[in-house]
Parts: sequence; C-alpha cells; structure tokens
Amino acid sequence: MALTGLPFLDSLLGNAEAAALLGPEANIAAMLRFEAALATAQAGLGLIEPSAAEAIETAVRGFTPDLARLTAATLRDGVPVPDLVAQLRDAVGDEHGKSIHFGATSQDVVDTALALKLVPVFELLETGLQAADAALGDLRARFGTAPLMGRTRMQAAIPITTGDRISVWQNAVQRVAEGLDAERQGMLILSLAGAAGTAEKLGKTIGPLRRALAENLGLSVPSYVPHTDRGRIADFAGFLSRLTGALGKIGQDVALMAQTGVEEIAMAGGGGSSAMPHKQNPVRAEVLVTLARYNAVQLSAIHQALIHEQERSGSAWMLEWLVLPQMIEAAATALSHAISMLKSVQRIGEPG
Repeated sequence: MALTGLPFLDSLLGNAEAAALLGPEANIAAMLRFEAALATAQAGLGLIEPSAAEAIETAVRGFTPDLARLTAATLRDGVPVPDLVAQLRDAVGDEHGKSIHFGATSQDVVDTALALKLVPVFELLETGLQAADAALGDLRARFGTAPLMGRTRMQAAIPITTGDRISVWQNAVQRVAEGLDAERQGMLILSLAGAAGTAEKLGKTIGPLRRALAENLGLSVPSYVPHTDRGRIADFAGFLSRLTGALGKIGQDVALMAQTGVEEIAMAGGGGSSAMPHKQNPVRAEVLVTLARYNAVQLSAIHQALIHEQERSGSAWMLEWLVLPQMIEAAATALSHAISMLKSVQRIGEPG
C-alpha cells in the first residue's frame, strides 16, 4: 500500500488498480468535472450566462493544473480547491472566470469528487466479490465431501467435511456482497450546500440545481446536508472492514490448515524462506489476516472522524482523507489475494 513507501512491498500489500482510481489524476479530474457540471446546471437555471458555462466546459477539457503551485497552495489553505479554482479562472479568463464555483464551497467539491471516484471503486469491489464467491463455490464442488476435523477453540472437536468449512467462508463473503448496493447508494451522493451548509447564495434554486447537477454527474441528492453528518463514511468504512474481515477469516483458517503436521490444505506457489528452503509459507493467507487487522484498526479512526465540529470541520475531514483511501485499497488488495489463493488450492481435507 502507499503507506509502506516501498515499491517491492506495494505488490504484496497494495493494489495498483484501486490506487489509480483514488490517485491524484483521478482526484483532479473529478473535481474539475464537478466545476464544469455545476456551471452547466447553473446556466440551465439562469444563474450564470450560457456563454460562461460553455467557456468553463471548454477550459476544463483542456486544463492541466500547475501541480507545484497546487501543492504549495494546499499546504497553505489545507484544501486543494481554492487554488484549483483560481487556476481554472485564469484559464477561463476575466469575462467568465467569476462564474466558476458560484454558490459552492471547497467541501462540496471534495466530497462530490469522492463520490465520483467511488463509482469505479464499487465496480472493482463487486467484481472481486463475485470472483471470490465463484472460487469458493468451485472449491466446494471439487473438495466439499472430503473429511476434515472440526476444531473449536483451537482443539479437535468432531469430524466435519471440507464443504462445511467452505460454506462458512462463502456465506460470509455473500453476506458482505449483499450489502454492496446499500453502500453504493449511501456514498454516491452530491454535496452542494455552500459555506455553512445553508446554500445561502442559491436561494430557491437550490432544489432544482441539486437535481440537475446530480443527474449530470450520475449521483443522487441526499435528504440531509452531508457536510458534518458523516454516517455514510463510517458505514462504508465498516463495510470495508467487514469485507477484509471475512477474507481474513478465510486466510486465518488456511494458514492453520497449512501448518506442518496438520497439512489439511495444499496450495501451489507457497512462499519461500531465506533460511529454511524446505518451507512453503502461506503468504497470501497471511496477507489476508494482516489486511483484516489493518482495516479493523483504521475503522476506529473513521469513527473518530464522525466528530465534525459545528457547520464544517477541517481536522475531522482531513482524517478521512488519511484513512478511507487506504481502507479501500486494503479491501481491493485482500480480494485480489483471496482469489489467487483460492484458485491455487490443490487439495483440502485430511491428508491421505
């Protein structure tokens, strides 16, 4: 993951596809998309001139911000939007530049950009969950009748089948997948509420404007002001922790089944040891446990970020920026490793 700062660990603990969906290029593109769509919707309601909206849309299509300037300004302002808007105004010119960002605030831009970035993220998670479910179904079909010793509290209990254990794994993955649509609906929302959440500059046009802008962006209009009500973020983080937790349970079981002397599972491509060449370490299973524990810890930080003071927060909002992208990448990484691990299984059940 990006937290390691080490390229050779990124392939183990990170997911390049998820990172790209959440990275700087995607973030800037989403913020600019918001500004262009806002201008179009406002022109349709007579809030700005159609020529201004056209000029803004044209500028956005060919606009590349000065990243060095944007970085320095973000250090000063604590958010990238003021300088991004200033640079975009320079690109549009004096005549129409003042129409950019009318009635919006930085949080509207950043929060809506997050929703836009999450559209392909949800598709990635859905595809991964479907693939994990299919791999588990295949394992159960191939090995489900093989005998296995059931274990409770780490001790031998009663005989079961491998199908009994795999069913537990699969049911957990399926229950996580069943919650995906609710998370998608909760997170893919528009934010347009202005400086203090009152949309003071937009007056009676706020309802039609929100509907038009949301339709343009493929988002929904929330029934509440989302600036400081961050329940959706906490719910989504909980979902991500549940996802990695379900896969971590599988990883923990697989690691225990792979122990020398137990040998209830055989997999291709086990990891080697620098000191003991005879070993076949269950690396992917271990990573699943690591990522589950990582997201479980990060979840507490997101719950801390529920405390947004007064009408808008800086510190709680920044805490989300630190934590949520990492949790998303951890979930994507876990799905990738789980699918590879399950497909590598050559045998499950008591050794013959």
